[in-house]
Amino acid sequence: MRSLGALPVNARDPIDAIAASANKCLEGVPGVAFVLASERALMAARGQAPSLSLDLHDQWSGFAEKGEWRFTPPTQVVAALAAALDRHAAEGGVAARGERYRQNCAALITGMRALDFAPLLAPAHQAPIIVTFCMPADPRFAFKPFYDQLAARGFLIYPGKLTAGPSFRIGCIGAIDESDIRLALATVAASMQALGVASGAP
Repeated sequence: MRSLGALPVNARDPIDAIAASANKCLEGVPGVAFVLASERALMAARGQAPSLSLDLHDQWSGFAEKGEWRFTPPTQVVAALAAALDRHAAEGGVAARGERYRQNCAALITGMRALDFAPLLAPAHQAPIIVTFCMPADPRFAFKPFYDQLAARGFLIYPGKLTAGPSFRIGCIGAIDESDIRLALATVAASMQALGVASGAP
């Protein structure tokens, strides 16, 4: 869902279907999702959908028979996705986009480590999509004031999810490069200073 368009997919693997959305690594706008599926998997899905909107077999059949969506499509979102795919190809495809995100990720981790923040994952397990950082131990640090400080300066981050301890996340994807990451790091440092947080160490 998050990585299609930036991380390679081995089509020789036995894949029945891949689901993704127009945004994330494709850098379109949210509002439409799509599925790349084998015909065998689509045929096996006939009559199995848990809801009308998730009936991929019915939608696939509609495209094949009538060449149209079952319901009114999000035309502007599809047009934005088409433009995003053109930009993706012009950038150099999966390899180039993935490399830009890897550079963003490396710059982010290096800069956050300089402020004593610790990534949750070891480097061998870190994908260049989003980085989870452990919450600082400094008693003056709290996520909401930190978030508000960053937001007031034009940067939005994510609270932690599905981790054993408190954490927060910063994305490396989107139409950004290392200059944006450096600006984000300066904003993190300024926000820490405003809150009186001396170190990001967990």
